[in-house]
Amino acid sequence: MQPAKVLAFDVFGTVVDWRGSIISEVSEMGLAVDANAFALAWRDGYRPAMQKVMSGQLPWTRIDELHRMMLDEVLLRFGVELDEQGRRHLNKAWHRLKPWPDAVEGLQRLKSRFIICTLSNGNIGLLTEMAKHAGLPWDCILSAEVFRKYKPDPGTYLGVADVFDLAPDEVMLVAAHQDDLAAARNCGLQTAFIERALEFGPTRTNDVSPNPANTWHARDFVDLARQLGC
Repeated sequence: MQPAKVLAFDVFGTVVDWRGSIISEVSEMGLAVDANAFALAWRDGYRPAMQKVMSGQLPWTRIDELHRMMLDEVLLRFGVELDEQGRRHLNKAWHRLKPWPDAVEGLQRLKSRFIICTLSNGNIGLLTEMAKHAGLPWDCILSAEVFRKYKPDPGTYLGVADVFDLAPDEVMLVAAHQDDLAAARNCGLQTAFIERALEFGPTRTNDVSPNPANTWHARDFVDLARQLGC
């Protein structure tokens, strides 16, 4: 297999700690809820909301709008009264997610040898503001919004190769989620698994055992950079 030229990164959970960040935002706002339970409930609506778009039940809808739909439902479920200004501020918390401790250093090292870009279901505005806030040194921001398809639609993975005029096996998806990586492999991409055991916290630990189907397996981005000679 030829070396990859582009590393495309899943973002939520792989690059940034969405759970810890949302807990902090909810706590700072003084909402009278279990912040961890609230964060998990909000995130749990993510896949069902995207499925409504992929099935045609909803027209193309950006993640910002889907997050707001989910937020309104979760606030109602938790019995929280929040005005429109507060809801808009909290919804933008996804633009302010904090990176995992290894993320910025690892990305900078990987950037020295490879083109690094996002391949996220997050929309372009969200990912751009997140990068500015967190200091993420992307060469390019690619999003489901570019392709009007949400992962795991093949059009997203193959879309990255098309953008850079590369064969699929010249692109590597870097992610902390085996289903995302499996979908990328089915499209011919190389894959690198990153261990994020506590993405969902200590009560929902992720299985981070190696899968031989992946091209690479790394503890974190710094470890991946070391393995790739960066």
